[in-house]
Amino acid sequence: MTHSPTFPGENLKINGDRLWNSLMEMARIGPGVAGGNNRQTLTDEDAEGRALFQTWCREAGLTMGVDRMGNMFASRAGTDPDALPVYVGSHLDTQPTGGKYDGVLGVLGGLEIIRTLNDLDIRTRHPIVVTNWTNEEGTRFAPAMLASGVFAGVHSQDWAYAREDAGGKRFGDELKRIGWQGEEEVGSRKMHAFFELHIEQGPILEAEDKQIGIVTHGQGLSWTQVTLTGKDAHTGSTPMPMRRNAGLGMARVLEAVDRIAFAHAPDAVGAAGHIEVFPNSRNVIPGKAVFTVDFRSPDLEVIRQMEQQLEEAAGKICDDMGLQVEFEKVGGFDPVEFDAGCVGALRRAAERLGYSHRDLISGAGHDACWINRVAPAAMVMCPCVDGLSHNEAEEITRDWATAGAEVLLHAVVETAEIV
Repeated sequence: MTHSPTFPGENLKINGDRLWNSLMEMARIGPGVAGGNNRQTLTDEDAEGRALFQTWCREAGLTMGVDRMGNMFASRAGTDPDALPVYVGSHLDTQPTGGKYDGVLGVLGGLEIIRTLNDLDIRTRHPIVVTNWTNEEGTRFAPAMLASGVFAGVHSQDWAYAREDAGGKRFGDELKRIGWQGEEEVGSRKMHAFFELHIEQGPILEAEDKQIGIVTHGQGLSWTQVTLTGKDAHTGSTPMPMRRNAGLGMARVLEAVDRIAFAHAPDAVGAAGHIEVFPNSRNVIPGKAVFTVDFRSPDLEVIRQMEQQLEEAAGKICDDMGLQVEFEKVGGFDPVEFDAGCVGALRRAAERLGYSHRDLISGAGHDACWINRVAPAAMVMCPCVDGLSHNEAEEITRDWATAGAEVLLHAVVETAEIV
């Protein structure tokens, strides 16, 4: 009795060892100090990582395009010249103390799809394009997902080019300096669909012993930069009642941030990750504090409530302490509902391959969140050890990477249509 496949290519498998070796080779570029990576956007290390990716793409027979934001698009032709491409990818840039997999798995998993199709001489009706989005992390140049945001029309190119890092260097100037400023108009490409593979960056999949997460929604995010201004003064000779301590004010505001997030539990979260005090001297009371409050929730109204409560709480704290306070919205996006068709393709892929899976709401922002505005999009995730990410100790297993990439492969080729 013969078995009739329900999907052309249902037995397709990637080369897990080849994917893993590529991850390890890319990780040699921009090594961190504790086993991870420091390959921040538009640095020399970023340029080197891009060059390696470009070399691999050429070896796989792909044609490389680069737009004016430095986004890289490596294309494999389809058999139908009128069919829109299926895009797949993520980002190669890392946090200053980043891991070897965040973002990179999605780019190299996309490349592994192409390598697998080449190995088996399989053609698809739709072209397939592997993408590296510029500055997803947003650490050096805020906000996060900057280039995919320009692609989706969320930001203007001029505004993005004017973003400055801590040293006053402009995004546009650094993009040109490293040699990755393309000529292609940003956002001019049309997509049939976009798929992104990523590590979970959370503990749910590992805790529940699930191999695959099907991302149905993305949390909304709000970044508010808060600046408190008091008065620099000598720590030893300034009486306690006469101090205008911006550092103390920041501590009290951060306590309020924690209370606000807990008040909207269980789905809402809040904290400050970027914190600076000035002049940051051992014997000077801080006269200025700058920090960014990160609020997230899958409910847009909850985000707005938390923003309002932050301004009210910080305003009262500063009034009581004689401090000035300023608020600047420096990043954010609304909650995302991913495309039902793309989500379905990923779910069918996981079931076809026999991988245990569950639906997830992504607590982190990803390029797919912006691309979802201009094309059908969805995400698939694999577990990471202890849910740890944005840390050099970030770790996944070879089997997890393989499973995630195989689900990605099946969803992409189903959508691109094997011929």
